[in-house]
Amino acid sequence: MELSGLVRALRPEGPGNGEQPPLAVPPAERVLLQLGQLLSEGPSSPSIIRDLGALVDAASCQWLLGGLSPTTLGGLVAALSAYAAPPKQEQDSVDLPAKDSAYAAAAVRAADVGSVFLHLLAKLEAAKTQESLGVPVVGPALCHVAAPIYIFAITHIAERPWTNAKSRAAAQEVLALLVQAADCESEAEFLRGKKEDEEGRFAAVMGLLKQELTKDNWKRNPATKFVFSWTLPHVTRPWLSRYLERVLPPSLLISDDYREENKILGVRCLHHIILNVPAADLCQFNRAQVVYHALYNHLYSREAPLIQVVLLCLLDLLPILEKAQRQQKQPRPTSSCDAVLQLLLTHMEAEHRLALRRVYARTLPAFVQRLGILIVRHLKRLERVILGYLEVSDGPEEEARLGILETLQCTMEHAWPRMPCRLSVLLKALLKMIWDVHTDQGPTPEPVKAALLQGATECLILLDRCSEGQVKILLEGVYSSCEENRVRECIRKVQENT
Repeated sequence: MELSGLVRALRPEGPGNGEQPPLAVPPAERVLLQLGQLLSEGPSSPSIIRDLGALVDAASCQWLLGGLSPTTLGGLVAALSAYAAPPKQEQDSVDLPAKDSAYAAAAVRAADVGSVFLHLLAKLEAAKTQESLGVPVVGPALCHVAAPIYIFAITHIAERPWTNAKSRAAAQEVLALLVQAADCESEAEFLRGKKEDEEGRFAAVMGLLKQELTKDNWKRNPATKFVFSWTLPHVTRPWLSRYLERVLPPSLLISDDYREENKILGVRCLHHIILNVPAADLCQFNRAQVVYHALYNHLYSREAPLIQVVLLCLLDLLPILEKAQRQQKQPRPTSSCDAVLQLLLTHMEAEHRLALRRVYARTLPAFVQRLGILIVRHLKRLERVILGYLEVSDGPEEEARLGILETLQCTMEHAWPRMPCRLSVLLKALLKMIWDVHTDQGPTPEPVKAALLQGATECLILLDRCSEGQVKILLEGVYSSCEENRVRECIRKVQENT
């Protein structure tokens, strides 16, 4: 029987009334099995997908689900999801085209498949209330279809080259209805489970993604990395630790790519894992060291967005490594944090690009705080970096200078015994910066200038305390000879501080 004829035969019965369709209608198992095989064999006519949607919409829950095995339904859903997937790419293809006829066709297919999934999920939701079906039928069916439907929804939910407004709207509706059909309140609950000891659908989703997230295949499906990076952040502590073996290898694989976009995506996945997996699990089998070396290699990059995410990730990883070292009672001449900071200062000293200077300066205070008194190991190079960055303006927002002023404050707080011998150099640099900011006629906003002057003043106060009042003595002559009120105000604050 043709699909259109089958739809007409089923429609008079009305969906969801629980009655058996006429005897002339073949069983759903046979019909859907044939459709699944047809979709798996190759490209299908869009009219078949639309007729399938009409069939599911017209069928009663009893006919559609009563005699249908969950395996058959899962096979059909997997075939539909594959039918709507974007076209495969070459392993080392160039960037995805913004507009492409194959991608446009994939968006049309996705909208049609999304309509079928919406009808199917509506039937599953309606079947819960029917005595002859209920949870014993809906539960197993949902277990077989939830993962492929979820992957379909995430593949098409965001703006990508293979989506359009219609396919994105359909994907959003499918995801919302899928979460509802699973009796969950959110996407995160759907993936991880409601309670700590409950397993959600994340394992099933990763089971389907596993065959795509391999060294040879992950670039062939352009949607795979986006589905993985979208799904992973929804699974947090304490659930994520049980999936560590499944999520760490693909995160490392994506971060090790030559394209900056993929590196950033992979590092963000690694950062989520570091934040949401217990330190003991990360240190087991030397996993934390593997992640550290992968991140450390990225520090040689010249791209500011990548350096930013790598440094933030390292700041959360380093305490885990140091704790493991202490527990193993290893001798600690230098630490991983020392190695990172040494490389960071080396790059900062020679860096001339403003974007990278800003990224380095923003994260430097956190590394000084992490090392504490041990920052004395790096004072010579750190001093050169501080002096160089105080001297050069980096634009209207002055992010680099503000970051370096914060770094100097942290350094003086932790390494104050080493400051008196650097008094002359630091005092000259701070006073010169105050004068440069005051006389600056550029586009720097007044609030930024005020923040710079305030930061420099606080550094002078700390320097005075470290040198037991020597700064106040040296500034007396400057205050009496200076005629600029703004500069005099900064000096006055230092002299009046007790």
